[in-house]
Amino acid sequence: MSDYIDIEGLLVRAIVGINPEERVNRQDVVIDLRLSVDLRQAAKSDSIEDAVNYRTLTKAVIAFVEASQFQLIEKLADEIARLCLSDPRVLRVRVRLQKPGAVRFARTVGVVLERGRTDD
Repeated sequence: MSDYIDIEGLLVRAIVGINPEERVNRQDVVIDLRLSVDLRQAAKSDSIEDAVNYRTLTKAVIAFVEASQFQLIEKLADEIARLCLSDPRVLRVRVRLQKPGAVRFARTVGVVLERGRTDD
């Protein structure tokens, strides 16, 4: 399938990291999502009922990330993927999660993962 919904540059503040100051102070994380969906019915009907409501999904991701307190960005990215897959119309998701300033002299550090309905 080659239908996607892309959400790029979602900037959220989160508690994430292993150092003591990271466990107290919120840090910026930047999230890109690529949702693999079948857009044919939504394109045909022009109805939100036939589409993934990306505004609702984005709000859910923001709320989840702001309330989370993970040590690793890998875990945070995996949980974001699970949240996206909770919409049955999302067949697969690619999550790119970046943590700007995590490493000195690097603009950002991040992970990219893909999950689908049949992945463990």
